[in-house]
Amino acid sequence: MRIILLGPPGSGKGTQAQLLVQRYGIVQLSTGEMLRAAVAAGTPVGLKAKEIMASGGLVPDEVVVGIISDRIDQPDAKNGFILDGFPRTVPQAEALDDLLKHKHLKLDAVVELRVNESALLSRVETRVAQMRERGEEVRVDDTPEVLTKRLASYRSQTEPLIHYYSERRKLSTIDGMMAIDEVTRAIHRQLLALGAVEPKTHGKAHGKTHARSAAKAAPAKKGAKKSRAAKKPTKTAKKAAKSAKKAAKKAVKGAKKATKKTAKKTAKKTTRKAVKKGAKKAAKKVTKKRAKR
Repeated sequence: MRIILLGPPGSGKGTQAQLLVQRYGIVQLSTGEMLRAAVAAGTPVGLKAKEIMASGGLVPDEVVVGIISDRIDQPDAKNGFILDGFPRTVPQAEALDDLLKHKHLKLDAVVELRVNESALLSRVETRVAQMRERGEEVRVDDTPEVLTKRLASYRSQTEPLIHYYSERRKLSTIDGMMAIDEVTRAIHRQLLALGAVEPKTHGKAHGKTHARSAAKAAPAKKGAKKSRAAKKPTKTAKKAAKSAKKAAKKAVKGAKKATKKTAKKTAKKTTRKAVKKGAKKAAKKVTKKRAKR
């Protein structure tokens, strides 16, 4: 991701830039730091900047763009970068567009942190008053007077960039007056919508979280296995069931035998009775015949 953060002094750009650096594994490129590093390294562009700075002049845009060009070629900027303090003007933005085009790179997002200037001034006034009450030293550049001048400079020089990037459909505006974490979440949502991808290391952290969740779920699974095992019949229960089955079979067999015996006895009795009855009838017939004779 290649990002520009726009916003007046005190809007929280520095804080959000650091959070983005941590989340996306990109680098924050500050023009001031890059200038000092180029001068210290003695690069051709750095030496040129050193001469101008030594004479008290302002470093021209082409020199600053040259330093940025050298910096984004370094390995740590391969995943992307956040530009801090550049561009400040429309000509600088145009020069940056040309540089990125030449390197076959594109600017992914320009995030504007919109704030209430009167609220910013009120915050600074309160902070300065509290520091003075505690007897603390107040920084020269951290006063309502200095902030008023910086805000005026931002409006005249940098604010036109909002229109410039809006026309090119690169601009996303976030309410910078929200709490820090809310601003961070809003920026993250915008970047995701633009196709931002978090590095694998960040994904691994999410993976660890899932692994921890799985580990927590494991005891529950074990418990489920135990309950299923409890449902399975034991050896003793199996033996008891087998014995009961045999006993039932014997009982049925016995009942059948008993029924057969009873049936036989009943049949014999009936036969005997029938025979006796038949014999009696036959004897009576014979007696009657004899009497008639």
